[in-house]
Amino acid sequence: MTLKLDIQQKNLSEQEIATLKEMRRQCARRILLSTSLAASGHPGGSLSSLDMLLVAYGMIRHDPHRPRWDGRDRFVESIGHISPGVYSVLAEYGYFTEDDFLSGFRRTGSGFPGHVESIVPGVEWDTGNLGQGLSTAVGMAQAFKVKGQDKRVFCLMGDGEHQKGQITEAVRYAHKYRLDNLTVLVDRNHLQICGRTDDVMPQSIGKLYEALGWKVVRLKDGHDYQAIFNTFSAAYQNNSGVPTVILARTVMGKGISFMENLAKYHGSPLSPDLLADGLKELGFDNDFEFWQEQRRKPVRTDTIMEPRADFPKANRGEPILYESDTLTDNRSAYGNALLGLAEANNFKGKPPVITGVSCDLEGSVKMGAFHKHSPGGYFEAGIQEHHSAGMSGAMSCEDLVTFFSTFGVFAVSEVYNQNRLNDFNHTNLKIVATHLGLDVGEDGPTHQCIDYLGLFKNLFRFSVFMPADPNQTDRIVRFIATEPGNHFVGMGRSKTPVITTQDGAPFYGTDYTFVPGRADWLRRGTEATLITYGALTPACIDAWKILRDEGHSVGVLNMASLLPLDVDSLVEAAEIGPILTVEDHHVQTGLGASASVVLMELGRVVPLRRLGVSHYASSGKPAELYAEQGLDAASIADSVTQLIG
Repeated sequence: MTLKLDIQQKNLSEQEIATLKEMRRQCARRILLSTSLAASGHPGGSLSSLDMLLVAYGMIRHDPHRPRWDGRDRFVESIGHISPGVYSVLAEYGYFTEDDFLSGFRRTGSGFPGHVESIVPGVEWDTGNLGQGLSTAVGMAQAFKVKGQDKRVFCLMGDGEHQKGQITEAVRYAHKYRLDNLTVLVDRNHLQICGRTDDVMPQSIGKLYEALGWKVVRLKDGHDYQAIFNTFSAAYQNNSGVPTVILARTVMGKGISFMENLAKYHGSPLSPDLLADGLKELGFDNDFEFWQEQRRKPVRTDTIMEPRADFPKANRGEPILYESDTLTDNRSAYGNALLGLAEANNFKGKPPVITGVSCDLEGSVKMGAFHKHSPGGYFEAGIQEHHSAGMSGAMSCEDLVTFFSTFGVFAVSEVYNQNRLNDFNHTNLKIVATHLGLDVGEDGPTHQCIDYLGLFKNLFRFSVFMPADPNQTDRIVRFIATEPGNHFVGMGRSKTPVITTQDGAPFYGTDYTFVPGRADWLRRGTEATLITYGALTPACIDAWKILRDEGHSVGVLNMASLLPLDVDSLVEAAEIGPILTVEDHHVQTGLGASASVVLMELGRVVPLRRLGVSHYASSGKPAELYAEQGLDAASIADSVTQLIG
């Protein structure tokens, strides 16, 4: 069964209401069956939000035969645990069959996971970590505004979920940027896992939105189809410059008498006996055993959606050459490259291709020139990093090349979960973080991000690049703008010399092309190899000079690509002799750890020592902090001497 509701009509017809009621009956059956068959899942919230889901999918622009049709509206289920309700409705509207859903729900390898994921036709975003979905919806709505597209975004949220602080960040942002193409639907059943929301953590959701400038509509009965339609259609046609939130009073477990208003059914399926009673209330025979038998068959995977692959094409523009005597910081080189990308892709009178998001640090992360050139593509999100990371990921999936820039501790450590969810969602995000490592210096240990590589190694779809000088920074930034996928580029704060060849020419000259997974031999040697990257590359060059003057032949390998790693160059270094890794990173989780594992797995036995940050540093000048940790040129040279005996 399917339904198409006309948002221009004043009221639903009796036939439309009758159709919705029958659709609800069918969907409620699937909700009960699916969770009982899986012996896990969330039936209560699925039943309380079911009526809103049915009306919403009857109104929005979508095509079940083309789940990723470009002209579709977007529906984000922030409360991803109500997957039984979402899948039931999507089956009702023809995205897949009931058999697909019931035979596969929560089975290993199937296309119907326990929390909603975009492998399911009709699902836009992997959610489940509560508090994230609104940032995603805001990112989509912002992207449509940037591109001048008349597409609407709905976000279904729970009431308990509003205890999350990130939601407030997203609410503020949506008001600032006048996202009237966004509507939030709140399933206000007043229950969460541990009981009543007012007991677990009292709050006034409506007053929160009102205080932050949203239009608040209170729907007294979130199961009244006529009332749902009227409020939804008004929100759909909103062009006031003010986003809308609809607070719908609902009943947990609605429609099954013995489940209603009981918190236990938030995440508890019915036993076989109670399932029989529930199906009887709905007017259905008990076919539980039939579906049990169906689930004994091999799991089917034919409905699984492939990851999105329609990312925008961008022009790299003309690279900038910093001459050998130039002394500047890599973050300024980033700012210049970002401006160059804007000049090559963002044209007056057309929507921007390159977009940028920052958090009250425009000057520090050098996005000012980009902002001036492309004011319609720059978004100041305030000190709201959690929302910004999630929003930026969503924007990057709507035909925009999106750069998210802030300090390392905020872009990596603070928003690890947001980066993780972006990774799940195959986003196209470009994170460029400045102020990494001990190079932050006087700001002290709370701002000295020394865990960036260790954290990103836990994610499967992020690359990590750490340029050694302004020239390499320029090439890497231009590369990530044109290469689909999630990329992290990091750098310190200080000015750094241009890396040169032995005859004094820029090593990363106009003929240099950055290639992921390829390291660069800055110096060749026959006794040992220094492997480094980023801010400590100049110190390793200076150590090479000290060792040369002492009569030693040592190589210097710049491993700017940390994910993926250049295994061939590691093996080549091991064949030469002892290896010393040097990095402005936690010594146990950085490059040294990666290199050790690679060589061990390959059975390469070679003397290897790891230099890095071995304890929290203090507040001081970077050179002094490096010396304290044995990361200055003299200490590096001494470590090599000890290695080669």
